[in-house]
Amino acid sequence: MTRFSYGTVRESPRRAIFVVRVNPGQLGPMEVEDIAERMRERLATRGEPMAQVVVVQGDSKETLRLHGDPYSVSRVRDAMFHAAIRWMALDLD
Repeated sequence: MTRFSYGTVRESPRRAIFVVRVNPGQLGPMEVEDIAERMRERLATRGEPMAQVVVVQGDSKETLRLHGDPYSVSRVRDAMFHAAIRWMALDLD
């Protein structure tokens, strides 16, 4: 069973990058894009239509994969390295 969690990386006082973590598993590109799109739809209903979303797979350095805009992926990778993301459970269904 796939579980999701999410966190945010602050870009500015008014902007954040949203991070969706997938546990367990390695998903294909279409599945990753589907997860990102479902999160964007969810955020759009909250009034954030242009939100950046990064999808994270894996649980170790060897298996970690980040998907999204290159700038956002870089910011998320840095935040993860510094343990600056607080993860919360997410239900995308």
